[in-house]
Amino acid sequence: MAWDVRAWQERLERLSSHSVDAWSPAIDVYETADAFIVAAEVPGVTRDQIELAVEESRLTIRGHRTDVHATSGRHFHQVERGFGSFVRTFQFGEKLDPARVTAELKEGVLMISLPKVPAPPARHIAVK
Repeated sequence: MAWDVRAWQERLERLSSHSVDAWSPAIDVYETADAFIVAAEVPGVTRDQIELAVEESRLTIRGHRTDVHATSGRHFHQVERGFGSFVRTFQFGEKLDPARVTAELKEGVLMISLPKVPAPPARHIAVK
């Protein structure tokens, strides 16, 4: 299951075009018995600069990190920390329960818990 998510992510990244200044946060995805967990490194990004969307079995993370270099008045000799907008989309092999999704931003790490839709109980059919 996890390999499907990673393969999908890599295909999306290859297809999208990025400018020189574009960046994409490092992300870990893992699965528990009842949820998928996504951990994204987003230092310098505030809560209001992040947007999450969940649809059936897909999560999209959008965000923006401000270019502090252009407004600082400093002459930089080297810049390795990216800035600008990013979009990451993950497709999971099971339906997600959007009403129970939670997200927390703490110390530059965005933790998203995506509970799976529970399987319906077995239906007993009376034989007539």
